[in-house]
Amino acid sequence: MTAVPAPTSLDSTIAVRLWLVPAGGRDTPQEAPSVLDADERRRALAFHRACDRSRYISAHTLLRRILGAHLGVAPREVLLTRERCPMCGGPHGRPAVANGAVHFSLAYSGELCLVAVASTPVGVDMERIPPPEQATRLGSALHPREASELLALPAQNRPLAFARAWVRKEAYLKGLGTGLTRGLSVDDVGTGPVPAQCSPGWLIADIALGRSRVAAIAIRRR
Repeated sequence: MTAVPAPTSLDSTIAVRLWLVPAGGRDTPQEAPSVLDADERRRALAFHRACDRSRYISAHTLLRRILGAHLGVAPREVLLTRERCPMCGGPHGRPAVANGAVHFSLAYSGELCLVAVASTPVGVDMERIPPPEQATRLGSALHPREASELLALPAQNRPLAFARAWVRKEAYLKGLGTGLTRGLSVDDVGTGPVPAQCSPGWLIADIALGRSRVAAIAIRRR
């Protein structure tokens, strides 16, 4: 696991830590079968591809290590649950620790997993920068202001701008607990170098991960 510096633009009163975790293949922890709970084992078995299953098992085992260290308990003793969906009230909202003592989020990109642990509700997302045709095709599904910003850019600059908007939006929707059911066109998080702050109750910031991937965090203000 590699610690990732939290963005300096985050509120200093909110405790947040970030890790970049290799997930899958030879990195799958040996203790995974005895650490994951019944729901996690069920989800793992539902993956059709062995590489996806391995990545899920590895990421969730390492997530439990991180949460267990924060809570002072063994990884297998971390009780995970789902909060109520804020849109429909169903039991499929944001993943959470059962007692609410700490908040977390995780995101996948290839064989890497980004984990955030915070003192308030949080969401993270991480993606590879897409090819130009994908950025142009999917850009029209974003908020009208974001879509206009993309169209105003030269074609070669659209992939990075689109990726910025996508990870910011995904992070925010994960933090809310709605996921993509809220819709990509509802919130304006911006496509430029500085995120647009779409809600006074949340802070969105980019995470520096290198040249091939972009990532963002959304965290609820106190």
